[in-house]
Amino acid sequence: MSFSLPIPAEANALLDRSPLAMLLGLVLDQQITMEKAFTSPLVLAQRLGHEPTATELADFDPEALLEIFATPPALHRFPKAMATRVQEVCRVVADRYDGDVEGLWRDVPTGAELYQRIFALPGFGKQKAQIFVALLGKQCGVRPDGWRAAAGGYGEEGAHRSVADIVDDESLVKVREYKRAAKAEAKAAKG
Repeated sequence: MSFSLPIPAEANALLDRSPLAMLLGLVLDQQITMEKAFTSPLVLAQRLGHEPTATELADFDPEALLEIFATPPALHRFPKAMATRVQEVCRVVADRYDGDVEGLWRDVPTGAELYQRIFALPGFGKQKAQIFVALLGKQCGVRPDGWRAAAGGYGEEGAHRSVADIVDDESLVKVREYKRAAKAEAKAAKG
C-alpha cells in the first residue's frame, strides 16, 4: 500500500506501515478535513514519543489521552469526543482481535463479513464502514469475495468518492469534486 494523501510524507509513511494509524485516520475523519484526520495519527505518535498499539490506547488513562488530544493544535475539532472514540475503537480491537488491527480483516471469508466487522466498531456507520472496506480493497489488497458489493458505491472501479480512491493529485481533485457535488445535491434536496 502507498498512501498519497496531500499530507506530509512522514504521515503517509506512517499510514503505509501502521494499520492502527490507518484505522485511527478513518475514526477521526469526520467534521474535520481529511488532511487533518489522516495527519493526526502521526501527531499522536509524536506526542507519545512512539507509535502506540491498540492495546496501549485501549488501556490509556482517559484524562491523559484527552490532554494529548486537546493540546494545541488539537488532534480533532472535538478532542474529548474523539479521544473517547479512539479509545473505544482500540478497546474493541484489543478485546476481539487481541490488539491486532489486521485481525479485523485477516482471513475474513466474505466482503459482507468484513463490512459487518468494521460496522461493529464504535462510530462506524454504514458509509464509514463502506469507505473502509473500499480502502482495504482498493489500496491494501484486502479483497474477500464480494468486497466491492459490501463497499457499495465506494467499491466501484473508477469511482472517485472517498479516501479509498486517492492515489495522486488528480484523484484527490476528483474526490473533492464528487464531495462538493454530493453536498450541493443534499442541500438542494433539503431546500
